[in-house]
Amino acid sequence: MEMSTKSLRAYVETYGCQMNISDGELMEGVLESHGYRIVDRPEDADVVIVNTCAIREHAEQRVLGRVSQLNGLKLERPELVIGVTGCMAQRMGDDLLERAPYIDLVMGPDGYRELPSHLQRLRAGGGLQGEEEGVRPVGKVPLQSGPVSKTGKRRIQLSVLDLDPRENYEGLEQRRRSGVAAWIPIQRGCDHRCTYCIVPYVRGPEKNRKPDEVLREVEEVVRSGISEVTLLGQTVNSYVHDDWAFPRLLRAVARVPGIRRVRFTSPHPNDVTPELVEVMAEEPAVCEQLHLPAQSGNDRTLKRMVRRYTVATFLEKVAMVRSAIPDISLSTDIIVGFPGETDSEFRDTLDLMRTVRFDDAFTYKYSLRDGTPATRLPESDFVELNVAQARLEELIEVSRGIQAEINESEIGRVDEVLVEREARDPGQMLGRTRRNKVVAFPGSPEIVGSYVPVELTATTGATFRGEKVAIPATVGRV
Repeated sequence: MEMSTKSLRAYVETYGCQMNISDGELMEGVLESHGYRIVDRPEDADVVIVNTCAIREHAEQRVLGRVSQLNGLKLERPELVIGVTGCMAQRMGDDLLERAPYIDLVMGPDGYRELPSHLQRLRAGGGLQGEEEGVRPVGKVPLQSGPVSKTGKRRIQLSVLDLDPRENYEGLEQRRRSGVAAWIPIQRGCDHRCTYCIVPYVRGPEKNRKPDEVLREVEEVVRSGISEVTLLGQTVNSYVHDDWAFPRLLRAVARVPGIRRVRFTSPHPNDVTPELVEVMAEEPAVCEQLHLPAQSGNDRTLKRMVRRYTVATFLEKVAMVRSAIPDISLSTDIIVGFPGETDSEFRDTLDLMRTVRFDDAFTYKYSLRDGTPATRLPESDFVELNVAQARLEELIEVSRGIQAEINESEIGRVDEVLVEREARDPGQMLGRTRRNKVVAFPGSPEIVGSYVPVELTATTGATFRGEKVAIPATVGRV
């Protein structure tokens, strides 16, 4: 039975990384192309999709709490469909339906193309006709309260969890939430098997898009009025498609007419090559910013993480980048409390932070993920939670101190800022420099999307205050 979606409303709520944000935009685009109206509040929706992350246990607990809240809406409106998608859905699968039986749909990262058809089945209240690859009804359960439906039907739950090695979502349009900058996914999945990481198991092996499709999408973004793009991948600089490696693709994107800024995330240190650094140094549109996840500053820990580099080779990469691009802004990811990490090895990580002096750092306490190789390490290796927490707090203190010192040294600098949105303080706008520094400065909403020269006048440690200056903004590097 076909059901019209012309009057149906959908709400998508996303948790997690930039790839999840991009996937949320993709799902909104798929739903919108099938007649759904995207709304800003779950209270206004007929379908609520919670798009999830599985990197840390804390993120999953947040999602479980959130869907429990959303069940309150379902108790009031039994026809409301609740779906959980993304990495957490892929990892937990049918167990998620057991823990939260009010969820109607569990869908992994490779199922979004068929999202509207699955929602149609759920709203119709019927099952599947025969078997369909990757999709199955996982049970028939009554709603939590009130009548099952006006027709007395019982509802089904659907599980869509097959990983498709061919699915790159080519040909589908994203519903971009920002009119200022755009995420451009070029890669899905990951071939690296870092022992702490769940990504290869919930997103599958690395799959790289065709370069002509990537360039077509960038050109469409430019036609929409956007001039900054970020190329996305789990290890984005490992991209290879036929005779296109990542440096070639990056150069081609940077030369698309109308593009003023290009960023990419998240790279792997092993694939920071001389060829990549050459492109970054030569192409005016490529921003002076690099996220370089170190994860640890100790060789033994890096080996147990299966990162496939040493502290010395990591530092060689840093030196190569800074030699070619002296003004580069570096950020990193660090995990503390990895199984087997001693206090001395943790001190090595602090030494790395002080040696490199990253402009920013994303710091984490190790979170055990079922299904990852690290879970098989000896139980005696696991660091006590209070010890790991103390290490995290010390790491954050060191990182923030370094960041504050760097930012203090940049006061008085004039940078080109791309204005993104209004700040929290009235009369203030928020934007980013090419080096990914966040700046708040006086302005009004009509300048959103424009490039403004701003003098950095003060810093809170992590962000800047600024003032517009009468210097014409330039294309590319200031």
